[in-house]
Amino acid sequence: MKRIKILAIVGSLRKDSYNRQLALAAKKILDNRVDFSILEYQDVPLMNEDIEFPAPEAVRRVREEVKSADGIWFFTPEYNHFFSGVLKNLIDWLSRPISDEEQNVLWGKPAAISGASLGMSGTGLAQDHLVTLISFLNMDVMNVPRVVIPNVMEQLDSDGRLALKESYPFLEEQANAFVDFIEKRIMCREKVASGN
Repeated sequence: MKRIKILAIVGSLRKDSYNRQLALAAKKILDNRVDFSILEYQDVPLMNEDIEFPAPEAVRRVREEVKSADGIWFFTPEYNHFFSGVLKNLIDWLSRPISDEEQNVLWGKPAAISGASLGMSGTGLAQDHLVTLISFLNMDVMNVPRVVIPNVMEQLDSDGRLALKESYPFLEEQANAFVDFIEKRIMCREKVASGN
């Protein structure tokens, strides 16, 4: 089987956000097994049908990155009991059909969700809202296991970086489960394509 590609989408644009650090920790866990990259989308404009066709260059770029990935791993903060506006804007662009022949690029993609927050909910509410949205877009969501990290300040090192003391085993379990989840979907598709 070919080396799988996981694309991480972080719901915060802050360069040192805790969720970006969480994505980098997941990348470190899986580095020897998969191609893992983080989507950069700071240049994606606000969704506006006046500029939808032809799509802006930034939108075309992120669509291609999502399209070429075997799985999408969302790392979401929680803002006011919801996921972030920048993440919603990105998904709005990704949800639009590319052409009359092609569905949106999220259609059928395996998805995992993790998140870290300062508060006690640990992004659980944001994750549930995100599942509602991406399920509607027909993503193939791995609901179990998910990683929810509350009170993230308790898991920082002396430099204020995410150290993942108590949460590391849960992230490792989710990472391994997501790779298995994707591999099973690839094998099913290949079986169907070969007619077996």
